[in-house]
Amino acid sequence: MANTRSKTVSTMNAFLNLAGTRVKPTLTLVTTFLLAASCLAQDNPQPQPPAPPDSQTMQAAATPPPAFEVIPAGTRIALVLTHPIQSRYIHHGDEIYAQIISPVDEGNEMQIPPGTFVTGTVDKLNMRSGGRAELHLQSMTITFPDGYVAPMSGPATLVSNEGYALKDPGPGRVGGMFALLAGGAGVGALVGHSVGKPQSSVTSNFPPGCTGPPPYCTPETTPVFGTQGRDTAMGAGIGMAVGAVASLALLASTNHFFIDVGTPVDMVLTQPLRLEQNRVSDAVQKFGQQPVSIQPVFPRPVPPPPPDTGISPATSPGTPPMILPGAPGPGGIPGPPIIIPGTPPGTR
Repeated sequence: MANTRSKTVSTMNAFLNLAGTRVKPTLTLVTTFLLAASCLAQDNPQPQPPAPPDSQTMQAAATPPPAFEVIPAGTRIALVLTHPIQSRYIHHGDEIYAQIISPVDEGNEMQIPPGTFVTGTVDKLNMRSGGRAELHLQSMTITFPDGYVAPMSGPATLVSNEGYALKDPGPGRVGGMFALLAGGAGVGALVGHSVGKPQSSVTSNFPPGCTGPPPYCTPETTPVFGTQGRDTAMGAGIGMAVGAVASLALLASTNHFFIDVGTPVDMVLTQPLRLEQNRVSDAVQKFGQQPVSIQPVFPRPVPPPPPDTGISPATSPGTPPMILPGAPGPGGIPGPPIIIPGTPPGTR
C-alpha cells in the first residue's frame, strides 16, 4: 500500500515539473483530497458472505422442547428421615435430608420411584401435640436415582408421625427438673417431721380407778408411739409428687424437640410438581433394573423412665403394735393384755 502511494505521488510531481507551471494552492488541496480518497478505497475490505449455520445449531433449532408430566397439588408423599433433627441446633436456612419410601403413582404409571432423595431448606420448626413435629421448608429438591434433579419451588411442610418427636429440654431444664424433685422431697420431709408427734409414754394406776399405795394400786407406764417417722416419709412423698408436677410443667414449656434417623414423615404438595417425562421414564426404568437401598423406618421411641431418687412416694415405714392392759379380773388381778396390731411397712 505504501509503495502504491509513493508511485502515485512521484508520477504527479514529474507531471508538474514537465508542465513547467505553478500549481495553485487550491489545485494542491484537490490533488491531496483525491489521493486520500484513493487510499481509503484501497484500504476498505470487501464484504464477505455470511457463513452457513453449522450442524449443531440446526439440530438444536430442530429439537422440540421436553415434555413434562405434572404431579398435582394435594398429592401425599411418604418419606423417612436419613439424618436426625435437633431443633435447638437447626436454624433458618439449614438443610434437612429425607428419602421417599413409597412410590408416587398416577394411574398405573410410576412417577417417582422409592429411594428418591429429598433435600429441603428449613424455614421454621414447630412442635405439635401428640409427639408430632412440623418442618416448614422454603424449597425442596428431588434427586432421582439416575441423577435427575427436579427443583420444587414454594413452601412445603413435613409432619412426623405421632410419638416420634421427643421433648428436648436441654441441660439447664434437666437440672431444674432434678432440683424440683429433690427440693420437693426435702421440703415435704421437713414439714412431715415437724407436724409428727414424737414418741412418749403415759403412766396410770393399775387397775384403773384404784386408789392407795401398792399392792392394791400399781403404777403402770404405757408407751405412746410417735408418728414422726411416718409423717416424715409421707411428707417426702407428697413433696416429691409436687416437685414431679412442677418438673413436668417445666418440660412441657420447652418448644425444642428431637427426631431421630428413621422417623417417618408425610408431605402434601401445595403446588403442582413438573417433571421431565423422559428423565422420569429413565429413572423408573433404572429403578426396575437396580433398586436403591431405602432407609428403614424405626419403631416409635419409648420415653426413658423417671430418675430414681431413692425415695418412693407410695411407701410407709409402718407402725408397731400397741399393747393395752387387760381388764381386772376377780381379786383385782388383771386379765390378758389387749394387743392392737400395727401397720406393716410397704405400700400404703
